[in-house]
Amino acid sequence: MKIAVMKETHPGETRVPMIPPTVAKLVKLGAEVVVETGTGLTCRHQDSDYTAAGAVIGKSREEMLGSADMVLRLRKPPKEEIGRMKRGCIHVSYLDPFNEQELVDALVEAGISAVSLEMIPRSTVAQKMDVLSSQANLGGYVAVILAQDHLDKVFPMMTTPAGTIKPARVFIIGVGVAGLQAIATARRLGARVEAFDTRPVVEEQVRSLGAKFVKVDLGETGQTKDGYAKELTPEQLRKQKEGMARACAQADVVITTAQLFGRPAPRIIDRPIIAGMQPGSVIVDMAVETGGNVEGSEVDKVVDIEGVKVIGLGNLPGRVARTASQMYSANLGNFVDHFWDREAGTFRLDLENEIIRGALITHDGALFSETYKSIMKK
Repeated sequence: MKIAVMKETHPGETRVPMIPPTVAKLVKLGAEVVVETGTGLTCRHQDSDYTAAGAVIGKSREEMLGSADMVLRLRKPPKEEIGRMKRGCIHVSYLDPFNEQELVDALVEAGISAVSLEMIPRSTVAQKMDVLSSQANLGGYVAVILAQDHLDKVFPMMTTPAGTIKPARVFIIGVGVAGLQAIATARRLGARVEAFDTRPVVEEQVRSLGAKFVKVDLGETGQTKDGYAKELTPEQLRKQKEGMARACAQADVVITTAQLFGRPAPRIIDRPIIAGMQPGSVIVDMAVETGGNVEGSEVDKVVDIEGVKVIGLGNLPGRVARTASQMYSANLGNFVDHFWDREAGTFRLDLENEIIRGALITHDGALFSETYKSIMKK
């Protein structure tokens, strides 16, 4: 089976889809791996590192796409490249399917079996291939480092000849994978940390990391079967904002992580809340690329609103690209390995498997994902 690993072409993307140790793993399975020339350069992986791992270096992008049985990427494919892949090819990457209907339609027309890695179910067996969790973990870490860099105060308490310096106060909204890592990182740096989530079940996790859980009585809330927070009612959103305003007013740093699966990110912090914050404080909007949690945040910009720095930088995992690539590559390699038929020496697209049924968007010239079809009907 011929597997093509494509060089990322998205502007500013420094992560790579696969690193040499993962290539070696796939070659050992019996795959013929072709890596596009220059794929790993942004993470200091030379073409020679890939050949040493058993790969062939592909010089022609068009020839690679046209001959591969499986195409592996990080970002979604450029629309103009879909028609260059052969019918029946398996394509694996992020797809952002709910915001890319034209792309999905093109994949259907081309007869591509497209796997959207965001759609992999959050189950125990699929944990080793969960790219969302891996990258969100790094995003939470980077968000705290960015906040520290832009804040004009130190994070830890210090006892000095000039007196005692109080620790910075960090407030984190949303306690998923990114939020938990943000809590842990801010605590390591010595900050006093508070956190809030609409799911009361996460309070124990917050406390176990040494942070305080901010309680806001929202009435009945909960989470989806995949662990995402359920969308709040207008009345719950009003109560949440009141609680947020009180916590934000005391914070030196606020980090928002709230996102909704398949929908724009909820607006949590508006201008009145920002106006009530201390001048010189910092907000990091981790959801800026999906609509933003913070009113006035802008993608890839740091803006000043009412004396508060609002950081809306995108692709936070890409700021630690070498580590992010290592994690993404391992997840991708685990996905291929999990469905590899050792006897036949090929990838088996098991349409009855829970993971495949969750992540496969298009197959055999038609839409396959029931989740995608049901959400797009709404």
